[in-house]
Amino acid sequence: MEQIPLPSPIHYELILQLLERQTMSAVSKNPDLRHQVNQLIITLRKAAVQQKHLEEICQFSSVMVDHRWSINHHTEKAVTPE
Repeated sequence: MEQIPLPSPIHYELILQLLERQTMSAVSKNPDLRHQVNQLIITLRKAAVQQKHLEEICQFSSVMVDHRWSINHHTEKAVTPE
């Protein structure tokens, strides 16, 4: 079976840091927006945990995970002329 492409875990961390440090302080005076940002943070944390669980299942099943850093990541090797 081929490798399963998944986002690199750092992507979750970067987004969470942005939301917690900058977005949350920008909406600190608006309870409705603060609640929405908090819900988004919770959702992202859950997604990160779900991905970790999927990776553990893959490891147990001997399925390789390919952490991707961008959507343009290609694993195919370039064809070199002979």
